Amino acid sequence: MPEPVQPEPQTGRQRLVRALLRPSRGQVVVAVLLAVLGYAAVTQVRFNEVDNTYASLREQDLIDVLNGLAGTTQRTEAQIARLQRTRDDLLSSTGAREAALAQAQQETDTLSILAGLVPVTGPGIRVTITEQTGTVRVQSMVDTIQELRTAGAEAIQVNGQVRVVADTAVEDTSGGLLIGGEVVSSPYVLDVIGEPETLASSGVDFPDGPRDLFEDDGASVTVDKLASLDIESVVKPPRPQYAEPAG
Repeated sequence: MPEPVQPEPQTGRQRLVRALLRPSRGQVVVAVLLAVLGYAAVTQVRFNEVDNTYASLREQDLIDVLNGLAGTTQRTEAQIARLQRTRDDLLSSTGAREAALAQAQQETDTLSILAGLVPVTGPGIRVTITEQTGTVRVQSMVDTIQELRTAGAEAIQVNGQVRVVADTAVEDTSGGLLIGGEVVSSPYVLDVIGEPETLASSGVDFPDGPRDLFEDDGASVTVDKLASLDIESVVKPPRPQYAEPAG
């Protein structure tokens, strides 16, 4: 009796081809499970990449969130508008304050000059009155000071020691004149700050003006126009006894 023929052993490649062409039930089940597992993994990865902050909210919840964001935006815009108005007010107030301070400082400087409280410098004239054959009268000096003021004098000084202001008195005294409480004598030197040409022509040299008055008194007059002169003397203001600033 002949022996049965043993089938030749299959190689690994042959077994793989056979399994692919004729899969068993178990292999099919395993393949399906692997496919489901792969799909679940891919879906989970994509889900993790998406912002799901509001994914679980209902429609009404989403509407409430949007309304809240809109209210926050409005409040922020209102706050920005208030801050901008505050900034503009501060800038405006600062500018107005600086302008007011500058104006006040300018007025203070002007009043200080007119009141003779500070030394000053500027263009002007120097009038020298020298007694020769007579004595300078009080009225001649007073009229000259008034004419110089009318011609635009901003500051007047006599003999480098007396600042002439609105309430400066001129009186007779032995040896000269008493001006602002100080004794001054010939030659009388008036330093006057203002526009030189105007001061010379309208303040001294006009018919029946100061030059003629002093020459009638027996004195000579010279006028020098200066591009710059200094007036150093100042007036010490008296302390008020009764008056005080009003509120």
